[in-house]
Amino acid sequence: MKINVKNMIKKTFLYGIFFCVLCLLFTAFANYKIENSTEEFVTDNSDILPTTKVAVVLGTAPNLVSGYQNYYFTYRIEAATKLYQSGKVTHFILSGDHGRKNYNEPEAMKQALIKNGVPENVIYLDYAGFRTLDSMIRAKEIFGQNEFIVVSQEFHNQRAVYIARQNGMNAYGYNAKDVNKHAGLKTNIREYFARTKVFIDCFLGIQPKFLGEKIEII
Repeated sequence: MKINVKNMIKKTFLYGIFFCVLCLLFTAFANYKIENSTEEFVTDNSDILPTTKVAVVLGTAPNLVSGYQNYYFTYRIEAATKLYQSGKVTHFILSGDHGRKNYNEPEAMKQALIKNGVPENVIYLDYAGFRTLDSMIRAKEIFGQNEFIVVSQEFHNQRAVYIARQNGMNAYGYNAKDVNKHAGLKTNIREYFARTKVFIDCFLGIQPKFLGEKIEII
């Protein structure tokens, strides 16, 4: 039986195009769904936020790989400090990556908040916040919080609040100042596609990498 190589290549190409279009449509849907679903819960105006016990600050490193200041970190710390000073929250969960000995996002955030006048005894560290999913689920399962305010940039808050609310948490987002479009281009592109993974994780039932013993916030 003679195989028509030309037709096979053509069909493979068409299937590839079809698959790419589906992926782009799915990505567009994921972004629309997350932004639309969280619109009333994410804000940069602390006055309209409810008063809650805890704010969950999502982690990032204080410095970039190049050694330059990471403004995502700086602006999140500024926002968290303002939130505390406004009286909207009384405690913090600082959730980030401490998967390597010499890399500790929660501790870096803690030191920055203490420097801004936040008492050490109201700060709790979540060293296993490797992903936004982990940070949200662990806030509930490990730290016992069903209602909290998430502190990060708007694009990140939208995804975090969506994940939290899909998992039964009454979450709100307080938006830190964003970095300029040029500096944050890579992060914004990555975020656009990260939102598709929210739905894939949900479909597959993905859970945090680590859970563990419960920690009481007092």
